[in-house]
Amino acid sequence: MDASIISQILPLRSRFHRRLVATVVLLGSGLLVGCDRGAPTAKNGGAASSGTDSSTVSSAAQTAVAHNGSARNIVTTTGMVRDIVRQVVGERWTVTGLIESGVDPHLFKPTRGDVKRLNDAEVVFYSGLALEGRMSETFEQLRRAGKPVFAVTDQIEAASLRTPPEFADHHDPHVWMDAALWSQCVEHVGESLAKLDPPHADEYHERATAYRAELTRLDEYARRSIASIPESQRVLVTAHDAFGYFSQAYGIEVKSVQGVSTEAEAGVSDVNRLVDLLVERKLPAIFVESSVNAKNIKAVIEGAASRGVTVRVGGELFSDAMGQDGTYEGTYLGMIDHNVTTIVRALGGDAPEKGMDGKLEAK
Repeated sequence: MDASIISQILPLRSRFHRRLVATVVLLGSGLLVGCDRGAPTAKNGGAASSGTDSSTVSSAAQTAVAHNGSARNIVTTTGMVRDIVRQVVGERWTVTGLIESGVDPHLFKPTRGDVKRLNDAEVVFYSGLALEGRMSETFEQLRRAGKPVFAVTDQIEAASLRTPPEFADHHDPHVWMDAALWSQCVEHVGESLAKLDPPHADEYHERATAYRAELTRLDEYARRSIASIPESQRVLVTAHDAFGYFSQAYGIEVKSVQGVSTEAEAGVSDVNRLVDLLVERKLPAIFVESSVNAKNIKAVIEGAASRGVTVRVGGELFSDAMGQDGTYEGTYLGMIDHNVTTIVRALGGDAPEKGMDGKLEAK
C-alpha cells in the first residue's frame, strides 16, 4: 500500500477507523511467516520484535482498556505465550492463541480469521525474536494504529540470548527452553498489564510473582535431574536446534539434524554427522519433537543401525509447541517437566516417572 495513503488514514481517531487501519495494514503486510530477521527491541538490540515498551503504554491505550470491560480480550501467538499471560491475568481477561498445539510457529500462516482476531483484540502478546517471522511487521502496524502490542522477550538482556552462527547477528528465539529466562518474560507481562490497566496492577504483580516462584522450582528440578545423567551420556540429539537455551541452562550437550529454523531442509551430511556421533559416543537414545516431522530422526536411527549400533527413540519432546490443551503437558510447566523427565529417564539419569509433582501421564 502507498505510504501516503496510510499517512492519511492513520490520524483518524474513532474506534471504527482504528480498526479499519489495522485491517488494511494487516492485509497489506502479506502475513508471510518464517524466521524473518526484524527490527531491534528495547533491550535485546538484534531481536526482531516491535512490541510496545511496558514503560511507555499510552494513556489512550489505558483508557481504551479501562472503558471496554465487555470485550476484555487478549490474543497471543504460541501456546507458551498464551499460558504465561493466562497465569498473570487470571479470570480478568479472556486469553486465546493463534497457533494451536502441535503447530510449528516457524511455518505458521495466519488465516483471514486470525487477522480478524488480531484486529478485534484489546491487547496482543507475542513471543518475539523473529519466532513469528514477518508477522513482527504486522504487530508493529497494529501498534501504530493504537493497539497495545507486546513481545514478551523484549526485556531480556542481549547478553543472555544465544546467537547461533546460522543467524548471523540475530538471536535464537527459543527462550522458553530456559525456565529462568522465561520467568523474565512473565515479569514483563505483569509490568505491561499493570501499566495498561493500573486499577488492577497489584493483582497482576502478585500473580506474576507467584507464578515466577513456580518457575524457579521447575528450573531447580531441571538442573538437579539433568545433572543425574551419566556425563558420557549427557547428550541430547533432536530433530532441530530448539534446545540451545536448554543446553546452556542445564549443562547438557545438544546436537540436532536441522538448525534453529525448521524451514531449512536437512541434508545427507547432517544425517551422517549425527550417525558418526551416535556410533562414537554409544548414545542410548535420541528424541523426536511433537511439532517437527520425524523423518530425519528415523534416517539417523537407520544410519546407525547400518553400522551395527542400535539407537532407540527416547521419547517425544515438546519444542516449538506445548502438549494438548486441557492437559498438564499443555501448560508451560507441564511442557518443561515432560521434556526434562523424558530426557533424564531415557539417558540413564534419575527422575520420577510422573515428573516433578507426579502430574505427567505415565508412559
